[in-house]
Amino acid sequence: MRTSTRIAGVLTGLTLALGGTAALVAPAAFADIPACTQMAVQAGAEMTDSVTAACHRGVVGDLQGCVSGLTAAGVPGGAATGACRAAALEPR
Repeated sequence: MRTSTRIAGVLTGLTLALGGTAALVAPAAFADIPACTQMAVQAGAEMTDSVTAACHRGVVGDLQGCVSGLTAAGVPGGAATGACRAAALEPR
């Protein structure tokens, strides 16, 4: 195998490997926990560790766990769902 072909293959593999790693990290980078917690507080909950933990669940895609956590913290159902959906969105 020619050296130039081998180098091109290695660079392609490296690019794909790093691109895959970036895709796994990207959702967390775009998460908006402050928006989630702010919506929960505006809906009547106190800013506690349980509210923050619930919003973290929304970031990783556990919408039901996030809603359950916020509801237990005193956020009404509709507001909890909205806050959890905001957790997974890009910050504004």
